[in-house]
Amino acid sequence: MPEGPGAPPSPRAARSTPDRGPSEPALCPQPRTLAPGSQGLPGSSGSPGSRRGAPGGVPQKLAEARSSQYGLNVFVAGLLLLLAWAVHAAGVGKSLLLGALTALMLLQLLWMLWSVGRAARRRARPKDTHAGARWLRGSITLFAVITVVLGCLKIGYFVGFSACLSATEGVFPVTHAVHTLVQVYFLWGHAKDIIQSFKTLERFGVIHSVFTNLLLWANSVLNESKHQLNEHKERLITLGFGNITIELDDHTPPCNCSPPALCAAISHGIYYLYPFNIEYQILASTMLYVLWKNIGRSMDGPQHRKMRFRFRGVAAGSGLGLAVLAATIGVVAVYLVRIGRSKTKSESALILFYLYASALLALMGAAGLAGLRLYRLDGPSPDESRNPARKLDADLLVGTASGSWLLSWGSLLAILCAEARPAYTWYNLPYSVLVIAEKYVQNLFIIEAAHRAPGPPREDAGALGVAVVCNGGHAPLAPSRLKSDAAARDLGSRRPPAAIGSLCLREVSGPGDAQPNWAGARAPRLVQGRPQRSLLRNIAAFLFLCNISLWIPPAFGCRPEYDNGLEEIVFGFEPWIIVVNLAMPFSIFYRMHAAASLFEVYCKI
Repeated sequence: MPEGPGAPPSPRAARSTPDRGPSEPALCPQPRTLAPGSQGLPGSSGSPGSRRGAPGGVPQKLAEARSSQYGLNVFVAGLLLLLAWAVHAAGVGKSLLLGALTALMLLQLLWMLWSVGRAARRRARPKDTHAGARWLRGSITLFAVITVVLGCLKIGYFVGFSACLSATEGVFPVTHAVHTLVQVYFLWGHAKDIIQSFKTLERFGVIHSVFTNLLLWANSVLNESKHQLNEHKERLITLGFGNITIELDDHTPPCNCSPPALCAAISHGIYYLYPFNIEYQILASTMLYVLWKNIGRSMDGPQHRKMRFRFRGVAAGSGLGLAVLAATIGVVAVYLVRIGRSKTKSESALILFYLYASALLALMGAAGLAGLRLYRLDGPSPDESRNPARKLDADLLVGTASGSWLLSWGSLLAILCAEARPAYTWYNLPYSVLVIAEKYVQNLFIIEAAHRAPGPPREDAGALGVAVVCNGGHAPLAPSRLKSDAAARDLGSRRPPAAIGSLCLREVSGPGDAQPNWAGARAPRLVQGRPQRSLLRNIAAFLFLCNISLWIPPAFGCRPEYDNGLEEIVFGFEPWIIVVNLAMPFSIFYRMHAAASLFEVYCKI
C-alpha cells in the first residue's frame, strides 16, 4: 500500500475517522524516513553498485566477524609479546617489542591516509550524530597533545642514553607522535562517518586501528605498572612487612646519561604523563570501534537534535564538585608526602584516604539515587533507537567497573580471613563496600539517563511538554510546549479516559489555544519541567567533577590497594600484585569514562 503525504488514505484509516469536522485535529502523520545508505536509495548499501565492501551480499554480521577475528589475532599476538618482554623471556627484548608496535602504527597510518584521501574525492558520507561528539573530540585532542609531549620526553631520554639504547627506542616515539597527530585529524573529520563503500577493506583498516591502539594502551599500562610496583616494593618495608622479598624489576639502561639531573627529571616526567597517554589510547579505541560498527549501517530513524552545553543553573552542583576536586588534590598530596616515610606516617596516610574516600563515595551514591528517583517520577520519554555509541558506553561502564569490584571484594575477603588485622585496615571495610555500591548506583543512573530523549532546547527551558495520543499514526515523539502552568492544569482537569492510539504532538501556544479535541485520545503526558531538569543537571555536574576527582588518586600513585599490605599477606605477594595490575587500569579508565558519560548526560538534560 503506498504511503506518504501524497498517498490516498487507506480504507482502515478512512473507517477510523468518520464525520471529522474541519476544526478537529488531523490524524498523526506517517513519515517514512530513509537515511542515506538505507534500502531503496541510489548508492545505498542495498544497491548493486555499493556492494564492493561485501561481495555477494554477505550479511553485515559475517562481514564484521571476518575483520574482528583478524583484529583479535593481532591483539593476542601483541599481548603475548608484551608478556614475554615483561617476564624477561629469552630472545625477546624491548627493541623487538617496539619494532612490532612501530610496524602496526605504520600500517594504520597508510590506511588512514588512503581513507582520508578517498573521502576527499567523494561526495559527503552520511553521518551518525550520536558518534564523535565535539566535546569528545576536544577531550581526545587534549590527551593527544600531552601524548606528543610524552613522545618528546622519550626522544630526549633516548638522546641521553643513546650510547646503550637500540635505534628502535628512538624511532618508536617519533612514529608514535606522527601517528597521534594523524589519528586525531582523522577522528575529527571522520568519527561520525557511516561508510557505505569499500566496506570490507574499511572494516579491516578500522579494526586494525582499534587493536593497534589497544596494544599501545597495554604497553603504556605495563610500563606505568612496573614503575608503580617498584615504588611499592620500596615502601613495603616501612609498614613492617619484612617477610616480603624486595626485588626490583629495573629496566634502567646500563650506561650513564649526561647531564644526570636533566635525565632524572625526564625519567620522572615520563611516568607522570603516562596516565594521560593511557586515557588517549583507550578513548581513541572506543571512537574507532563505533566507526567500525557503523560501517554499512542503515539509519533506523530520525537523528536527534544537537545537544548544547548550558552552564546556567548549576552553581550548587558545580560549586560542591569543585570543592571536592580541591579537597581530593590536597588529600593526594598529603598521601604521597607521608606514605613510605615511616610506619606511623604511612598508617595515618591510609586512614586519611579511607575516611575521605568513604565520605565522598557515600555522597555520590546518595546523589545517584536522587537522580534515579527524579527520572522515575517524571522524566523525558525513553529513546529506543539503535545507537552503537550508547551501547558501547553502557558495556564499558559495567565492564570496567568490574575491575574495582574485583579489588574491593578481595579487600573484604582479606579483612574477614586475616589472622591479625592492624587498626588502620578496618577503615578499608566501609571503603570497599561503598566502592561496590556507588559504582552500581552510578551505572544505573548513567544508563537510565542515556536512554532518555534529549531535553527541550534552551529557549523553551521553562515550558512543559504535552504528548497527545491519537489514532492511526506512526510519528516519532517530538516536544510540544505549554506556555503556562495554568494551561497545563486546565488540560489535566479535562483529560479524557485512556484510548488506544499512537503518540503524536501538536503545538499549544497559550490558554486560549489549549482546547484540544480529545476524541480518540488518551491523557496527555507532562514531560519533565524546569525544577526537575535543574536538579538533574546539578546532580550530573556534581558527579562529573567527583569522577574526575576520583580519577586523580590512582592515576598519580595514590593506590592503597598496594600500600595496605593486608591483602598481600592473605593472598600472597605475587598473586595479589597480579590482580592489582590487571584490575587497576580498568578502575582508572572507569572514572574517566564515567565522567565523559556524565558530561553527555548533562548536555542532554
